[in-house]
Amino acid sequence: MSSSAPTERHVEVLDEVVIRFAGDSGDGMQLTGNQFTNTAAVLGNDLATFPDYPAEIRAPAGSLPGVSGFQVRLSSHDIHTPGDAPDVLVAMNPAALKVNLKDLKEGGLLIVNTGNFTDNDLKKAQYDHNPLEDPELGRKYRLVRFDLNAATIQAVEGTGLSNKEALRCKNMLALGMLYWVYCRPLETTEKWLQQKFQDKPKILEANLKALRAGHAIAENAELFQVQYKVPPAKLPPGTYRNINGNPATALGLVAASRLSGLPVFYGSYPITPASDILHNLARYKNFGVITFQAEDEIAAVCSALGASFAGALGVTASSGPGIALKTEALGLAVSVELPLVVINVQRGGPSTGLPTKTEQADLFQAVWGRNGECPLPVLAARSPGDCFWCAIEAARIALTYMTPVILLTDGYLGNGAEPWRIPDLSELAPIPVRHTKDVENFRPFARDPETLARPWAVPGTPGLEHRIGGLEKEDVSGNVNYDPANHEKMVRLREQKILGVAGSYPPTEVFGPEKGRLLVLGWGSTYGAIRGAVERAHARSLDVAQVHLRHIWPLPNDLGDILRSYEQVLIPEMNRGQLNRLIRSEYLLETLSMPKVQGRPFTGREIFERIQELAG
Repeated sequence: MSSSAPTERHVEVLDEVVIRFAGDSGDGMQLTGNQFTNTAAVLGNDLATFPDYPAEIRAPAGSLPGVSGFQVRLSSHDIHTPGDAPDVLVAMNPAALKVNLKDLKEGGLLIVNTGNFTDNDLKKAQYDHNPLEDPELGRKYRLVRFDLNAATIQAVEGTGLSNKEALRCKNMLALGMLYWVYCRPLETTEKWLQQKFQDKPKILEANLKALRAGHAIAENAELFQVQYKVPPAKLPPGTYRNINGNPATALGLVAASRLSGLPVFYGSYPITPASDILHNLARYKNFGVITFQAEDEIAAVCSALGASFAGALGVTASSGPGIALKTEALGLAVSVELPLVVINVQRGGPSTGLPTKTEQADLFQAVWGRNGECPLPVLAARSPGDCFWCAIEAARIALTYMTPVILLTDGYLGNGAEPWRIPDLSELAPIPVRHTKDVENFRPFARDPETLARPWAVPGTPGLEHRIGGLEKEDVSGNVNYDPANHEKMVRLREQKILGVAGSYPPTEVFGPEKGRLLVLGWGSTYGAIRGAVERAHARSLDVAQVHLRHIWPLPNDLGDILRSYEQVLIPEMNRGQLNRLIRSEYLLETLSMPKVQGRPFTGREIFERIQELAG
């Protein structure tokens, strides 16, 4: 591509840009995307990310199932999603090009690593010809062909690495090029490399050389005609950090520990995409956090329940298949009425399904998926940063009402990132905890008149010995009891206790007109796409509002009146309409379902187009 000399290139200011890095699972696309994201965060941009991992851990190199992608949207204004379609696509091989090209905006910047377009590479990507030879590609996109492989080997020459080792640095060379194009400094990534590879000087030198070479090539090789700059966003004042959903969940649990004065015991078994919660919590031993990697999911939840019995805040986490294995122990937790936080980082199913792809299809499992009449509260986080607040809320409910609580996140939230304002301590309300010590009046299943919670008696306290287990208990005494009337009474009491949790919710927030033509109702990670679509609709004067549920069960007490204030209610969700069915059954309303089960989140465009059909 021809262009003017580097000194004559001008800088174009953009409101936002969406960049997608795509390549083989061994090409370091997640690392590259994360580094670009961290640099954007340091510069003060608002941002949102969408890491897209291959579903097969050991898919053949260069194959279509082995493609890994990372999309980042950086902006000078408040945003809610990682973008509908990329403005820039960096394709490291033919498979990455084939999988992602359909998403690239027409006229977008397409950077292709020609070093991986051999006949064998094309064959593995199921091309019968080299797509780079198609004139239409250059007409439709701003195509930059460049051999990253050869440039990387040349850049790291003299470090003592073999060619195979050197090629592992090509993602840094590509990152350096993008840093120049978008006026990003190298310092953040240079510091990260120095910390990560401080004990491996050859690898450190090679990555630094590749990063700097990419920047110099972009500046001097006349590959790019223009540089771009995205100014910082005007966010509410405060101290911010870039955060992913799983680390935010871990921080929320640590905060709940401090707010309640209880140690956290976290028992879990590794599973995608929930394992990062364990990894992050293991770093907080200095805050009294105890982490335990169990031999299976059942042992994990039972150990957490045992910790709660002993007076701690018991927590466990998994994804859908692991939650299924924990089900019997969840019933035990409901029966013995002990606090327990259970986190489900949802993924595509059923069975093993799509382990690295996102979905919201575990809502019914969370609300109803246990044997017997076995109610418990369910809530859902709406963004990576909101995982922090929802972890605290789950702990508050569990400790206040002496019940297990399920917190739903998903792979999109757990792995996605956004700027998160670190809260002031004054924003964090204490969570009162009462370990009973009243020996004289102790009755194991006597109930608090306001919350219906039973007393929490710590084992080993003299005079507070009591029977516990999964068999039905007699009201107040807790003795094993098979009387039919007592069983019905206990079932009703447990149900009444859970339904009473809704009395502690704040009023439901309505974004937009409080009555009108259309309400878009959502839950969980659909928040960003819905909010972006509704804001776009407001800009076109469409009569539409948004309500987004944090508390899935019990539903908010004011929700019915809100829903009846609109002519139509649209419910987008990444399942086959589970919240839609729940709402229809609870309120007898003719709601409209908008399901999506593709392992990918909604785009704002998809929801906006449906809004236009209904309210346009």
